[in-house]
Amino acid sequence: MTVRTAARERQRWQTVDSGYLLLVALAGLGVLVAVTQVAVVGVAQPDVALVFGVLIALGELFRMVMPGNREVAPVASAGALGYALLVGVGPERSGQAASLDVVPAVHSTFQVVAITAAGMIVGSLPHVLVGRTPRLDAMARRLITVAVVATCFRPLLALDPKWPVLIVLMGLVVVGSCFTDVLIAALIRAEAVRARLGIAIRDEIGAKMALCAATSATAMLIAVATTVMGPAALLVFTVPILVSQFAFRRYAGIRATYLQTVRALSRVTEVGGYVETGHSRRVSRLSVAMGRELGMSEEELLELEYAALMHDIGQLSLGDPIPGGATVLASPAEQRRIAELGAEVIRQTGVLDRVAHIVRQSSHPYRTGHAAAAGAGSAVAPPLPPPLASRIIKVANAYDDLVGDSADRDRGAAVLERLRLDSAAEYDPAVVEALGRVVDRRPRL
Repeated sequence: MTVRTAARERQRWQTVDSGYLLLVALAGLGVLVAVTQVAVVGVAQPDVALVFGVLIALGELFRMVMPGNREVAPVASAGALGYALLVGVGPERSGQAASLDVVPAVHSTFQVVAITAAGMIVGSLPHVLVGRTPRLDAMARRLITVAVVATCFRPLLALDPKWPVLIVLMGLVVVGSCFTDVLIAALIRAEAVRARLGIAIRDEIGAKMALCAATSATAMLIAVATTVMGPAALLVFTVPILVSQFAFRRYAGIRATYLQTVRALSRVTEVGGYVETGHSRRVSRLSVAMGRELGMSEEELLELEYAALMHDIGQLSLGDPIPGGATVLASPAEQRRIAELGAEVIRQTGVLDRVAHIVRQSSHPYRTGHAAAAGAGSAVAPPLPPPLASRIIKVANAYDDLVGDSADRDRGAAVLERLRLDSAAEYDPAVVEALGRVVDRRPRL
């Protein structure tokens, strides 16, 4: 095994976060305990358990990936939460007549966990057979959320509360389950991508709360309707969440298409020989890592990624390419012209105006006019610095122009020192230090 291969294997192992392992281990232990308990006492009301298990399995089969690489299974989640909140299983029947009395749902919290886990596994098997590895952390998070709801709600049924009280309790429990899911997801994401916990929580709320609200409302509808109408109600009350899932899937597809288009467009400068191969991709990765280090939100990071991928597209207007495509070596006027032309190309898309503004400002120095205004004692406020995303791209581009794909850490350290010396006016010192922290975390070869 070569040194580079060994380093790559070591890096792959180091990316397995302790939070991820703890979450999967906790879910696995819970499933083991639940299955053991159900095996000992038997399955209560097996026909109802089978219906909900099939619904959960179908939901897992049609799960989807949302923006931010978030795997969700809203139909499965609604079915599992509905089973956890189930009060009864339809009116009691005697011969051909049905009484007004509701048959109580007597399954335990352990059975909820066991049936949910079984449905998830069955629904995941087709994905495994075609080579799509399941996201164990996402499955574990959904299972733990259902377990929390069942643990909080099912013991309350022994108190025989009235329906108004039951509805309020259901609402409180499902709201708590949404925030539990968001908190667990934020903890895992913050550790995985080295984001601040507060930023990760805000991103998860923005990305998932709408779908979580739809899932929770459907789960309550399933629980109430099944109590009154029996398992047949599942066919009716899973339709709203199916419609929501298709809408979210279309939205996620549009976002993925945007990113694929931008990545393809960014390679035009490489194919044309204007920049080194991989330059745009490296600048993009550095920029996103620095943005996370500086506390940018997920939406801001997406715009930053778009802008970083296309920051050099203005070089297509040059008659003679810059040697090595290193715009950091070009004159300030040439840098601004490249940025202006690139921003104009991006603006023509009609949907990326903010990205165009980031690219346009990425050629501007950090402290334009500050020193002159201060030295003259002028009462006029100096111009504001470029946006944070522009300052990040400027630093990332300069670093990659001078380092390229070299793994020489001494060379990287020398370039960082050069950027620090220029941070009095050209580069934002905070961004340069963020770059230093990102570079220091790279594996040593």
